[in-house]
Amino acid sequence: MNDKPLIVFVGAVYPSQYSLLCSHLRAQGLADAWFMTTPGHKANHDKHCDHLLSFQPDGLIVGPQSYYYSDKVERSARICRGVLKALEDFEAAQGRKIDVVVAHSLWGAPNWLYGELEAAIVSYIEFPSYLAHGWDAAYPPDQAQRLGDRNTEMLSFHQVLCSDLTIVPSAYARSMFPPLLQERIAVQFEGFDIQPPLRNFGAASDAANDTKKPFTIAFSARDLSSAKGFETYIRLVDRMVRGGDGHNTRFIAIGDAKASTYGYEQQWVERRYGGKVESFRDHLLKVYPAAEVIEFPGHLPYAQFSALLAEVDLFLYPLRYGVANWGLMEILARGGCVIGSNWGFAPELITHNVNGLLLPDNDDDWIEAIRQLRGDPARRQRYAQAALETGKAYHIAKVAPRFMALFARAMANRKAPLVAQR
Repeated sequence: MNDKPLIVFVGAVYPSQYSLLCSHLRAQGLADAWFMTTPGHKANHDKHCDHLLSFQPDGLIVGPQSYYYSDKVERSARICRGVLKALEDFEAAQGRKIDVVVAHSLWGAPNWLYGELEAAIVSYIEFPSYLAHGWDAAYPPDQAQRLGDRNTEMLSFHQVLCSDLTIVPSAYARSMFPPLLQERIAVQFEGFDIQPPLRNFGAASDAANDTKKPFTIAFSARDLSSAKGFETYIRLVDRMVRGGDGHNTRFIAIGDAKASTYGYEQQWVERRYGGKVESFRDHLLKVYPAAEVIEFPGHLPYAQFSALLAEVDLFLYPLRYGVANWGLMEILARGGCVIGSNWGFAPELITHNVNGLLLPDNDDDWIEAIRQLRGDPARRQRYAQAALETGKAYHIAKVAPRFMALFARAMANRKAPLVAQR
């Protein structure tokens, strides 16, 4: 008899949320864990991973669906129709029932699993809708985008109501849901296996040994968007250069200027310039020309990205909207010295004046803090050491037991649901 729980993680993309967790649970003997993804991803990763399963979506899931306003509902149906069949076939092949299915809310789409499987269903949702998440009022969505987003919200609320447990990555994310639903939602940020830093960020010895080296101030995010605070970074650099604070300073913005974002900046740029300006970044450089000194390395292979992080003395993270950021954890776990926003989810990872600084949305405050930290390498080193400890607390080995406790909670909820089963 196998006493390990049989857990299947589901997501149309691999690797993705929980793929590391799945591999860790399996390797450590904590669960009989499998990851179910689309056939193409399975084929691409099969030689490196012995626990991949596949599902065949019931139609195309990339690109527009048949009706704009119900796009995500239709895509979710196509995904879940394939997932349900694949899970049923997997149970038959295993000769046992699945204990827990952990599904990404949109790319794992658990909507049709309820009542069809005996497994406890755990839904992972980053945020319920773009409406709840927020967008920059300077770059608003169209009415059609707002209306279509209501269907995303509908899917999210339905999953919270029907799942045995829903997991979100931050308390800030949970706060976006109606209070009546929040008791059905657990907060747990992912686990990571980030390698040790390549050097001690902001170490006093660095400053003493190389006084001629430029002081490097960086912004780092997957996308160079307003939501991540890129516009704030550009504006700060422009002001610093014009105000004389750019002497012997290197500015870097790490990220893809053409990546998809959680906002509507790119369509605003296309409409304003009629295609003559390529990206939101290029628009901002027209508005803040002194920021042309910024280096833009673009999207980098991971090894190059890691090496570049090691060259940075101070990271600016002026988040505007967001429920979690895996890039911020990467910086902290590698010993980065960070100034972050004092709102959103950032205070859940950064403790003010312990492993970084938290500041309000005020340019004067940010520039003064930059000046102070630039002149205080010992303080930067103190933040860096505390940031390393933060990273260790989110190592996959520390986080995996917390997830197993959540999965046990979901199984208990499945046996004794809050809503009576007929």
